[in-house]
Parts: sequence; C-alpha cells; structure tokens
Amino acid sequence: MPKHGKQYRNKIDGIDRSVLMTLEDAIKNVLISSYAKYDETFDIAIKLGVDPRHADQMVRSSVVLPHGTGKVTRVLVFAKGEKEAEAREAGADFVGADELVAKIQGGWLEFDKTVATPDMMGTVGKIGRVLGPRNLMPNAKLGTVTFDIANIVKEIKSGKVDFRVDKAGIVHAGLGKISFGDDKLFDNAKAFLEKIIHLKPSSSKGIYLKSISVSSTIGPGFKVDPIDVRAVIK
Repeated sequence: MPKHGKQYRNKIDGIDRSVLMTLEDAIKNVLISSYAKYDETFDIAIKLGVDPRHADQMVRSSVVLPHGTGKVTRVLVFAKGEKEAEAREAGADFVGADELVAKIQGGWLEFDKTVATPDMMGTVGKIGRVLGPRNLMPNAKLGTVTFDIANIVKEIKSGKVDFRVDKAGIVHAGLGKISFGDDKLFDNAKAFLEKIIHLKPSSSKGIYLKSISVSSTIGPGFKVDPIDVRAVIK
C-alpha cells in the first residue's frame, strides 16, 4: 500500500471514502480535500460496461463544457485560402499548410489541438506518425476535420473536451479547475455525464455506468453513486 503524506491524511480524516455519494456531495468533498498550492484539475473517471475491443462498443466523442476547462488551449489549423483567414479570425493560434507540416517534421509541437479542412488531410497524413501517438491528429469523429472552421475553433477555445474509452473500459477527463467552485464543476460534470449516457452503444448489455470516481489532481478520489447520476441526468 502506498503511504500518503500528512496533508493528504488530514484532508480525508473523518470522511468515509468507501460510501457511494451523490454527485453534489462528491464534488464538495473533492474541494474540501484539495491541498495543493496550485489550482488543481477536477478529474473524473468512469468505468463503462463496454468492450472496447469491439468497434461497435467504442465510446469516443467530445463535449463543450458549460464553464470551460480553465486551461488555455493552443489551436493549430491546417487550412488554405478563405478557410485560413476564417481560422485566424476565429482565434486559432497557428494557421497554415505545408509550412506547418515541415515545422512539425522538424520537431516543433507547441500546440494542444489540431483542426484541418478535409482537403488538407492528404498533407496532414505526412505527419500522422508524429501526431497520432500524441492524440493530436485531426479526427472527423471529433469534429476536427471540417470546413466549419470558425465554429470548431471557438468550441475548442471555449472548453471542448475530447474523450475515448481506454482498453480497460474507463473514460478519463479533466472537467475544470478546483477554483471553479461547486456549482460550475457540477454543471460541467453533468454535461459530461449526459454525453456519456447519450453515447451508450446499443450492443452494450447489462450495467452501462459501472462506477464513477471524482478527484483533484493529487487529492483523494470519491465514489459517485451511478443511480444518483441517472436521476440527475433525467
């Protein structure tokens, strides 16, 4: 068993972490137990009743959080002509085509998200081995391969979160900062969970929301009652 520090132990003293809590109470306990000197991220982990080995049970999408993530996201757009101008006007940090591909091939990776117009994907494919392993490749399923450049750039800048279930059937995401407070974190968590429930594969049988846990970056985790979540979403 890993040993935790004194601050960690003091924060959870008197809190029964084995109990399933309402989403509201779990968020409050995360805030109470946060002790880092920096503004920690509010994290959620959801165990789903799916088998990611089957393509029809792959849960993957994105959601725009009502209050954003609290993180400044640097957006790179692969586009030409009118779409290049549109991207700049929408607030993209980097916009271009072949010159950006060459820069990335040279080792430059000072960006967090990428977007591309469909006609640019042939060019972007040249750096697929660089972007892919870093989850930076534009993806049509996530809405980042599109001619609607202005809207997608604005969504990313305002707090769009991409997510996908991992091999163990778990979805992880950061839903804001501890400084957001109870209400904003609750709104963000609700929006995220609504999206997860909406994406339930028809081929998934049995219990879909198996377990839910919330925590701060280095703080303790608290278990959320899936039954309460379903009631909140309804």
